[in-house]
Amino acid sequence: MKIAVDAMGGDNAPQAIVEGIMMAVKEYQDIEFILYGKEEAIRKYLTDETNITIVHTDEKIMSEDDPVRAVRRKKNASMVLAAQAVKDKKADALFSAGNTGALLTAGLLIIGRIKGIDRPGLLVTLPVIGNENETFNLMDVGANADTKPENINQYATLGSYYAQFVRGVKNPKVGLLNNGTEENKGNDVTKRAYQLLANNTDINFVGNVEARELLSGIADVVVTDGYTGNAVLKTIEGTALSMMKLIKNAVYENGVKAKLGGLLLKDSFSSMKDVLDYSKHGGAVLFGVKAPVIKTHGSTEKEAVYYTIRQIHEMLDSHVIDDLVHHFEEKEASAILKK
Repeated sequence: MKIAVDAMGGDNAPQAIVEGIMMAVKEYQDIEFILYGKEEAIRKYLTDETNITIVHTDEKIMSEDDPVRAVRRKKNASMVLAAQAVKDKKADALFSAGNTGALLTAGLLIIGRIKGIDRPGLLVTLPVIGNENETFNLMDVGANADTKPENINQYATLGSYYAQFVRGVKNPKVGLLNNGTEENKGNDVTKRAYQLLANNTDINFVGNVEARELLSGIADVVVTDGYTGNAVLKTIEGTALSMMKLIKNAVYENGVKAKLGGLLLKDSFSSMKDVLDYSKHGGAVLFGVKAPVIKTHGSTEKEAVYYTIRQIHEMLDSHVIDDLVHHFEEKEASAILKK
């Protein structure tokens, strides 16, 4: 397995990126890493050069750059070179913590869509509260603000494949995020999407689900438009951070008794933080392109990089992209025969 890494992407690059890869190198001897970026800066944090190749470049895409313009004009940027390596079959997957819009653009324009996929979407894995071993997938969380019902229907198939082949869920339950559970709820897009999902024989559709039920494990895959998905994801992130801050303030601002109680519950608070930290499940996958393209937070630390590498390893090991390509090729061939 070969992973092309944008070593200069993100607020803490290249340190967090390289240190996370050093953690992964110890566990995954079957992965080769190709790091794109400033060689001197990258080598500063290398502790093991086993299965590591550095491709030097001084150019990188900044967070404030216009995504499309940057990908088209900065041909030697670390992200662009990494994406090109995947297109040229020199690497099997692309990983970056850099500019999200630029990564989506690189995935679409350089690596390319799977034939039959109209719009790839961003998929994340989130925790189920109450069972630390359970997770669910949410898609799309921001690749497409304007989404058609047909796109949401394809997200359901894509998400089902991910849940089944990467997470190992048999016959994953798919839910449509809506403002009520009744079939007639929602706007025109969700109502039309519901009908498509209900008739999609490739998935196990369980109907509409409400946002308050997401973290309870009501579905293995939840699909929605990119605008709503992004807002929901950021709400979950913000709520988790606010809860931890509220607990911390309650402990420190209510005297000795509260502090003693906090000390006794320190391990429980740590466990709670781990459950809410969805970065342990990897990054956001641009799903629907011809190879795994994975994005982590710009402020990511080495641990999150390690977990994302683990996620990429699972994706490559499962051959989920190959299965998707075959699936949509068969669907397209079947549609042509029907005509």
